[in-house]
Amino acid sequence: MRLTRELVDLIPAKIEDPGPMANVLELEADNYLQRTTDDVLANLPDDDDLWVFAYGSLIWRSRFTRDARRNARVDGWQRKFCLGPDTRYRGNPDAPGYMLSLLKGGQCEGVVLRMAKDVRDTELLSMIETEPPLPPVWIDAQTPEGTVKCIAFVCPDSFLEELGKPSPEELVKCLATAVGMYGSMPDYVLNTVQCLEESGIHDPYLWEMQERVAEYLEEMR
Repeated sequence: MRLTRELVDLIPAKIEDPGPMANVLELEADNYLQRTTDDVLANLPDDDDLWVFAYGSLIWRSRFTRDARRNARVDGWQRKFCLGPDTRYRGNPDAPGYMLSLLKGGQCEGVVLRMAKDVRDTELLSMIETEPPLPPVWIDAQTPEGTVKCIAFVCPDSFLEELGKPSPEELVKCLATAVGMYGSMPDYVLNTVQCLEESGIHDPYLWEMQERVAEYLEEMR
């Protein structure tokens, strides 16, 4: 892997809170967190299990108690750096970040995590609070033990059209230099690729992105 911790450390680990994002405040209005949590719990599958499909930071920082984990593949969705511009959490107004999300089309390999039932109500709300304020959707994930119904956080077409997207060159710059109150984008890229590889999952798109981010950071030294 070309991207290393040494290169990641060229960017500050985090910065002071740059301030709220206007579009996030709008989406969080009207009791969004509780309504979204209640909707998920009201639509649990017959076995009453709540599985979460993790494809990015939820793999290495799940933020909830889990009692099972499986490698999984979802069809009809692809992992891309498309959710942004983030000007608070892993970016700032001068150097916005772009987080991973799922876009329609293709397929994506990740992991499914089963949320422990005894803490589910509380920890589900907490997890939704830390995710982008877009309600999760129910999808089917294929695992070695069979198909599981799970929730996933995806990027709706309307959301993407409203925010637009950077050019490939601009995206690499964002992923290499952005830093916010939660951390930097290079750290996010490195952690995600490392955890996927350790799980036996090689994503060519992410592998290319870590190469390009590393190249950008090498030129900064």
